[in-house]
Amino acid sequence: MNDIIELKTWQGDTVAFEDAVIGSGAMKDVCFSPDRSYVIGFFRDPQGAAARERLRVICEDYREGIFGQVGGDYWRELFCWPTGVVEHEGRVGVVAPAYAPQFFFEYGSANNDMLGIKGREKEGKWFASANNQARFLDPRERGDWLNYLRICMRIARAVRRMHAAGLAHSDLSYKNVLVDPRSGSACIIDLDGLVVPGKYPPEVVGTPDFIAPEVVMTAHLPHDSPARKLPCIATDRHALAVLIYMYLLYRHPLRGGKVHDPDPSQDETLSMGERALFVEHAHDFSNRIRVADARPSELPWCDTQRMPYTLTGPYLAPLFARAFTDGLRDPRARPSAEDWEFALVRTADLILPCANRGCVQGWFVFDNRRAPSCPFCGTPYPGALPVLNFYSSRHGDSFRPDDQRLMVYTNQSLFEWHVNRHLAPNERLTEAQKVRVGYFVFHQGTWWLVNERLPHCRDLSAGRDIAVGERVALRDGLQLLLSRESGGRLALVQMAGGG
Repeated sequence: MNDIIELKTWQGDTVAFEDAVIGSGAMKDVCFSPDRSYVIGFFRDPQGAAARERLRVICEDYREGIFGQVGGDYWRELFCWPTGVVEHEGRVGVVAPAYAPQFFFEYGSANNDMLGIKGREKEGKWFASANNQARFLDPRERGDWLNYLRICMRIARAVRRMHAAGLAHSDLSYKNVLVDPRSGSACIIDLDGLVVPGKYPPEVVGTPDFIAPEVVMTAHLPHDSPARKLPCIATDRHALAVLIYMYLLYRHPLRGGKVHDPDPSQDETLSMGERALFVEHAHDFSNRIRVADARPSELPWCDTQRMPYTLTGPYLAPLFARAFTDGLRDPRARPSAEDWEFALVRTADLILPCANRGCVQGWFVFDNRRAPSCPFCGTPYPGALPVLNFYSSRHGDSFRPDDQRLMVYTNQSLFEWHVNRHLAPNERLTEAQKVRVGYFVFHQGTWWLVNERLPHCRDLSAGRDIAVGERVALRDGLQLLLSRESGGRLALVQMAGGG
């Protein structure tokens, strides 16, 4: 049995830990609490006055600002936020919740768990490349494309909340985000080094693959040089774009075939810094990934002709283009976390299940420009599918397009945020607003919307109300008024596919 040591946090709470190190990172040694509900990470190096004050405000002021507000409980699943600070035998320690069970590998890696990952944390690096997934992961751990979309949505939402509080992570990467593709869950970790611009500077420059080009370009300058660029909200935005690209396309957006210098170290600095170039740049093809040199485990994802970033749909593709063209040189041009969240939510409404039950990805985005066909396995979707194009009125005026659509498939749900443009599926929703208001079903050759909770649903084409409990057949050109409230929407049905 390990000794149990009790301590008082700076915040006045009693905590305890087992006197045995269960893991070590770059800066801390970690011990479990007796009931395994939380951990304490002890810094190996002494923490100065500024570092101590940073830890205090993260555990008190900023924690209260995020978790102490209405809807604060929502963030407990998305952040592993420190709850207190302790000192023991001259070392400062940070108390934080233990990771949720879904963030540990249930199954070992390939070849009888040759990597010994069973029971270990699900660092995002295992899932962010086609090579790692194909060579090392049990297929039961990989998840499907819809869940990667959900993972990206949750990461973007969490980063948006951090940035709204004036905080930057400074080391946003697949090492500091735990993911579970089986459930679509994500959790940002290592939050004890958060950056407050102008007050608490960054302690690290970041993780290779995710460091913004301006940081790489100026890393050789003295730390206090005014010309040196340090991690901040703008560099988080670069890292977030890289994360989303890698989780949806399983390759890095800047690591192509172009060689800038025969010295590997100098080539790395140039390709990630001064000469960074998007592997799918619209006009400069010099950094395309060389498919002929790829490992079999990297295919087909490294083939940007077969798997272009545009397969992510009409909302995400323009953000990738912004982030990795203008945004590489001009941090102000980078999409914000809110931009990504907005695009991911709308992309989720365009998702379709692949008709091929053997498709590894299982889902794909319908982009409204072609007949539905899975880009991952090439299977076309049989038959016609309804698309609801949403319109809403402004100040009593005529209905205007909202640039939002909902792809219909069997058992697809209709929610309040589809019915009213003032709502979004985020932490602000009440429990009542999370309940679906209708669903879609294909029955005897006809697509139907079943009204479950829409008191004012009306078929404008036929001039009749659709009462709660009734259904309405979906046909091309059908106009459905979903709500008469402020922000209420009109849905215009368009039939896609079917030959």
